[in-house]
Amino acid sequence: MQSIELGTIVYSVAGRDKGRFFVVVEIVNDKYIRIADGELRRIDKPKLKQIKHVKTEGDSLPKIAQKLAEGTKIFDAEIRSALRSFNA
Repeated sequence: MQSIELGTIVYSVAGRDKGRFFVVVEIVNDKYIRIADGELRRIDKPKLKQIKHVKTEGDSLPKIAQKLAEGTKIFDAEIRSALRSFNA
């Protein structure tokens, strides 16, 4: 399995949001992450999700990862447009 970092695109394999793509906005610990997609889960209220309930192909959003690392404000529209090709 690929490593999960800030800005990594993950695919939900369990839960209500199963079948959707999200971006990792926070790594809580070795079991949990917080994810957002800019639509159902906005950046100001990301979903706490177990790492074992997501899958990643190793794709990431470098611009968003850089902003998260710097603490720069990210808009939901940025996340939505970045994930648009995945959540078709």
